[in-house]
Amino acid sequence: MDISAGIQASLAGRYAAALFDLASENGTVTAVESDLETLRAALAESADLRALIGNPEISRGAQGQAMAGVAKHLGLSPLTTNFLGVLADNRRLSKLSDMIAAFKAIAAAQRGEVSAKVTSAHPLSDDQLAKLKDKLTAREGRTVMLSADVDPDLLGGLVVTIGSQRIDASIRTRLNSLAQAMKA
Repeated sequence: MDISAGIQASLAGRYAAALFDLASENGTVTAVESDLETLRAALAESADLRALIGNPEISRGAQGQAMAGVAKHLGLSPLTTNFLGVLADNRRLSKLSDMIAAFKAIAAAQRGEVSAKVTSAHPLSDDQLAKLKDKLTAREGRTVMLSADVDPDLLGGLVVTIGSQRIDASIRTRLNSLAQAMKA
């Protein structure tokens, strides 16, 4: 498997890569990815769950039992449940959110997808997003997964971020460039 060195180098990336390898061997990558998305949503929703995974005073056994209960309640697959148990045993539950993000990045890379974030001054219509996605897919040569955000400070135009590349076609940047040129 070829994943970026940045993901592999991090602790979360190593755990995510190990989980991805196991899921690939078992043919359950999609199920595990779905489980992790469910878990991410539960973490975002529940302050108690965030407190559980972030509290070093809770014993490994208690964290493991609690996470097994959470996994059962959420209907997670056995592989994901075992993974949570390993994280509890190794005191790594506090890095779970980073591991979920790393797993998603690894899975997307394996599918030939790249994620992009588009920020605009006003909400974009579904048609505009579809056209932008098509243009970016043609430009990148890979499937682009878009996430849209609104920032009224841009005044107009778009800012598209794909990986480490940033395409800034906002009015705010153009005005700032003009202001700098006039100062010189």
